[in-house]
Amino acid sequence: MYSILTEGKLDTQDIIHGLEDELSPVTQLQPGAILSNRYAIQEVIGLGGMGSVYLAKDLHFPTAEKLVAVKEMINQAPDPLVRQTIVRNFEREANILVTLSHPSIPQIFDYFTHEQRSYLVLEYIHGKDLEAVLQESKEFIDEAQIVAWAIELCDVLQYLHTYQPEPIIFRDMKPSNVMIDHQKHIFLIDFGIAKTFRIGQKGTMIGTEGYSPPEQYRGEATPLADIYSMGATLHHLLTKHDPRLEAPFTFSERPIRTLNPAVSIELEAVINTALQYEPKDRFQSAAAMKEALLMAAKKTGILSSTAIWNRQAEPQDIEPVWTFDCEDEIRGSAVVHNGVVFVGCYDNNLYALRADDGQFLWKFATEGAISGQPRVDNGVVYFGAGDNKLYAISVRNGRLFCEYTTEGPIRSSPRIAQGHVFVASEDGFLHAVNITSTRRTWRIDLGEAVRSTPFITKDFIYLGAENGEVICANFGGDVRWRFNAKRSVTSSPIVADDVVYFTSLDSAFYALDAKSGWGIWKFRMSKGSASTPAKYENRLFFGSADGNIYCVEDRRAKEVWRFSADDQVSGSPTVYNGEVFCGAADNKLYCLDQKTGRLQWKSKTQGAITSAPYIEKDVLYIGSTDRRFYALPV
Repeated sequence: MYSILTEGKLDTQDIIHGLEDELSPVTQLQPGAILSNRYAIQEVIGLGGMGSVYLAKDLHFPTAEKLVAVKEMINQAPDPLVRQTIVRNFEREANILVTLSHPSIPQIFDYFTHEQRSYLVLEYIHGKDLEAVLQESKEFIDEAQIVAWAIELCDVLQYLHTYQPEPIIFRDMKPSNVMIDHQKHIFLIDFGIAKTFRIGQKGTMIGTEGYSPPEQYRGEATPLADIYSMGATLHHLLTKHDPRLEAPFTFSERPIRTLNPAVSIELEAVINTALQYEPKDRFQSAAAMKEALLMAAKKTGILSSTAIWNRQAEPQDIEPVWTFDCEDEIRGSAVVHNGVVFVGCYDNNLYALRADDGQFLWKFATEGAISGQPRVDNGVVYFGAGDNKLYAISVRNGRLFCEYTTEGPIRSSPRIAQGHVFVASEDGFLHAVNITSTRRTWRIDLGEAVRSTPFITKDFIYLGAENGEVICANFGGDVRWRFNAKRSVTSSPIVADDVVYFTSLDSAFYALDAKSGWGIWKFRMSKGSASTPAKYENRLFFGSADGNIYCVEDRRAKEVWRFSADDQVSGSPTVYNGEVFCGAADNKLYCLDQKTGRLQWKSKTQGAITSAPYIEKDVLYIGSTDRRFYALPV
């Protein structure tokens, strides 16, 4: 790595390489050490010029195994000015990362300094960097896989280069700064020398010899410098020839196909363009390079390979396995039990259909629309209707066992626990009905109509109401706490890791402490939401009337991605096999990659979709306001 000081500015990497030989040996943190009373060191997973990278456990999550990467910077510079510069540049990396939100950029959780050491706490990536992949590969890496990684790198570079308020140049693209997780997705790591870009600005030469373009050696770096470095990285991946061992800017003397004849002419041409000496002769944006990669993949036939198809294929419209026509709109979710689908309809009927082919088995007629999801327990189907009644009927033939009457329409779905059916009604009460006697044990007054569905944990019941009130009650009917949103809570709350999550028509998504009801955080949307959230790992998914499906982090409400539908999203998402399924008022059901928010496929209906999909044995069941019920392959 070369370092040239210009304009009197110092950069962290310049200092590192000027001091490495002068620094006294430092002691690494040992397993069991606790940082900031929160991070328990597990092991060393990386070494740098001024510190180590550790795997640590976040002790703020005692019931969950939340692992993080802790990046250490040990500041032993004798000169006070140099020490100050080192800290400032380390803080710069933290400041850059905390503003970024992209699936290929690790999230930053914390930053702190203790004595002469500073620490960044980052998302832990389960995987290895591309340099390790190269070293472990006895044969050349498959071209299709490299193209897939290149396309993802183009996406993240385009994000950085178009970032607002100022574009960001990475400046150090190389295999060791690209991580591959266990799902073979890429992550760009080590933003220590990334910087914001201003036209005409010059500064310190920074980067890695062999991968950096000519202008970067002169202290000039534009987004086109990252294009060159990516070309150098791809050349290394395809040929296994390390450019750091060759004279700079000599890639033309080592043609890719001479070193690896299996590489296509089309891909070689793309990389040669990226490696042009003059910036004006390269691709003028990461988006342009991505397009060239896709065209090359299409010409060579590798576009259909799994590695590329999963990321870049044009989303297809999925056709249903079967459909069933009802006499009115379907607004509630279905449930599948022992090969039978149960779904309610606004034509006042509960239908029983054979799950594998949609064959009609029987229906049960009520005197009101059915908008909730049925619940099956011990051979009995429980559901509410607009005629104020909770019904219990036979799974086998639809024969009525018993019914319970409230003082208002039942729009929510029943839940079963502790020998009781818990159901909310527009009479403003949560009812606890004994299963054996079918008599009410108790009821709780929420003050206004309730359309939300109760969420039940081992000890408590959580529920929202149209006046914005959310309650937590025990199984004896005693309210432990109440929380008031500014407008209706029509969505159903969910509880995970002692946190309650729910959306509201006041345009906010809330996280409350499940034991006390105290607010933890609030995420703002452009419009209100009636969408019940879904949780997968450390992410939450929900829709909004602003037309977006959101993905946010569970602990700090940082937006990870959003997907824009063509109309409001009042339906609720379902997560299955790492994909998010959600319907919208634009008549479409969307399948999205939960990690990136990319559209995998969609399916069109003739009406709005307002419920949550139900998935069983790789088949998705969903109703639409077009009066049709769909079974779709997933």
